[in-house]
Amino acid sequence: MPRPTPAQLTYGSATVVLSTLAMLLLSEARSGVAVAVIAAAGLALGVLVAVTAAIPAGTRRTKSEPPAERHPVPRPRVRGAAEARLGEHSLRR
Repeated sequence: MPRPTPAQLTYGSATVVLSTLAMLLLSEARSGVAVAVIAAAGLALGVLVAVTAAIPAGTRRTKSEPPAERHPVPRPRVRGAAEARLGEHSLRR
């Protein structure tokens, strides 16, 4: 298994701390069991963020999205301002 990158460690740790703190503040949990459940949920969320941070952005795709074409699509040539003026000038003569 490859070692996590510094970005993965940073994103995962920040997610664990911030999400656990937010859930504890929003839920106003008082019992030890509720705090443990919230802490486990924060840890699971942090692991999920760290794992998904390793996936390059180009490979993330939804199942309904067709794969991108590997061949570039030719674009029509756009006339520049200088070409347009030359064309207009030659038409006036």
